[in-house]
Amino acid sequence: MKRVMFVCKKNSRRSQMAEGFARTLGGGKIAVSSSGLEASQVDPTTVEVMSEIGIDISEQTSKPLSDFNPEEYDAVISLCGCGVNLPESWVVREVFEDWQLDDPEGESIETFQRVRDEVKERVAKLVESLS
Repeated sequence: MKRVMFVCKKNSRRSQMAEGFARTLGGGKIAVSSSGLEASQVDPTTVEVMSEIGIDISEQTSKPLSDFNPEEYDAVISLCGCGVNLPESWVVREVFEDWQLDDPEGESIETFQRVRDEVKERVAKLVESLS
């Protein structure tokens, strides 16, 4: 089973969505974690837009990337274009992608929903390619 790390700046929106989708769409096919270059907290609007489509991420927490060992992951996905800021040991995994999705922080609920749908589409393709 492939192990995937989703990472972005604060691990509060996009990477949390990706973790939720990967657990749902990739259940039994991939193992998944998410983290941020720094930890903060999960954005309540992110929890809300995920629950709209039946995915509960209310128990997920924001974690710093420094809590994890890159050697334990096969795929690393940056969701914010922050790949350039990652330690090299994370970028040289078997699969590395930098998705550069918009950060919906402080934006309308519609923006959160658009970003959520973009994340879902990409995670679905990723799960398919890894399993």
